[in-house]
Amino acid sequence: MKAVIALFRKDLLLEFRQQYTFYGIILYVASTIFVLYLAMGQPEDQVWNGLFWMIQLFVCVNAVAKSFLQESRGRLLYFYSIAGARDFILSKLLFNVLLMALLSLVSWVLFGLLLGNPVQNGIRFMGVAIFGGLGLSLVFTFLSAIAARAQQNAALMAILGFPLIIPQILLMMKLANTAFSQVIQDSLGMIFLLLAGLDLLVVALAIILFPFLWKD
Repeated sequence: MKAVIALFRKDLLLEFRQQYTFYGIILYVASTIFVLYLAMGQPEDQVWNGLFWMIQLFVCVNAVAKSFLQESRGRLLYFYSIAGARDFILSKLLFNVLLMALLSLVSWVLFGLLLGNPVQNGIRFMGVAIFGGLGLSLVFTFLSAIAARAQQNAALMAILGFPLIIPQILLMMKLANTAFSQVIQDSLGMIFLLLAGLDLLVVALAIILFPFLWKD
């Protein structure tokens, strides 16, 4: 855990020193939502929910793509000499989970300011947004590692990620619909467990498969 925490702190310090990256993502989110506001005004609940998760998807691609693609070969060799593969991938997963949780809250605030806030249960929607951001960040962090080791750009990560993430997006949209009314469906517990199982599966695959990429 010491190595994981040390690598996590390294990513956190780099993010504070290179704040233009984070502010660039915030500007991307704000400008996209503003364009939606000019085009649609304040849409109905279902459209609002769908737009929110589509924005979350593209924000995650832009935010997580730099996780491994910004690491040079020399820096990776240095990390290889001081830490293990599992420590490295776990620190990346942890950092991106925290980053996407923050960006999910920022997106929700901007949506509420510009497109209205039809959410009736704010605490429930906030929990779903953070949980959904966690799932998106886990998937795209692992795909970012694959794209980086394949010496490709972020386009490969997007090509690999969209077919995998579409079922998860649909499930999260259905789970988020409960925050727009007081009616709770009986199948929501099963959806939550299914999404949690998918997240655990991604973490397990990253821990098992990343060492093989790490040795390359």
